[in-house]
Amino acid sequence: MSTNQTPATADTTQPQPTVKLDPETVVEQIRTLRSQIEEVPQLTPAQKRLLRNRGRKPSDAVIASSINVIGALDTIAQAIGQKPEDVRQLQTDWTRWTAAADELRALLNGIDGANLIRRQQLVLISAQAYNIGNQLARNPANDVLVPHLQEVKRQKSLSNRKKKVENPQTPAPEPAPVPATPNHVE
Repeated sequence: MSTNQTPATADTTQPQPTVKLDPETVVEQIRTLRSQIEEVPQLTPAQKRLLRNRGRKPSDAVIASSINVIGALDTIAQAIGQKPEDVRQLQTDWTRWTAAADELRALLNGIDGANLIRRQQLVLISAQAYNIGNQLARNPANDVLVPHLQEVKRQKSLSNRKKKVENPQTPAPEPAPVPATPNHVE
């Protein structure tokens, strides 16, 4: 009897460390995953809206019963150009890919939430740094901070400015013509 263990038969009772991924690796893996999925069309928002709004949405039960209609008579399958087993497979694929889409949405929401928290932490840290720097800059020994604080102040004023909205020049309205007064000669 051999005591050598292959990776497939190795002891799995010990927890394996989870590998943490950096953002660049995640992007690379998502792109690899996307290239391995057969149908991933990039629809415009208008195209998505059009597809979502096409008629009433039948329930899953109505769709399943309609697929049974296709299988009840070959004439129907021939008329619509679809075999019932192909339509059932399409329905199964839709259900499975819906689960995948839900998981991807959950992942995206988690990443967005974590990024919002990171952004809020950055805002808090930058405000603290600016405020502490202002306090320390009052001491002439810390004059090295002054140009940095001035730059922060300048950047703040630039970001607080509202962008000017350029209104196109509209021609001045022409005065309404004055009706001519008839000369009454009596």
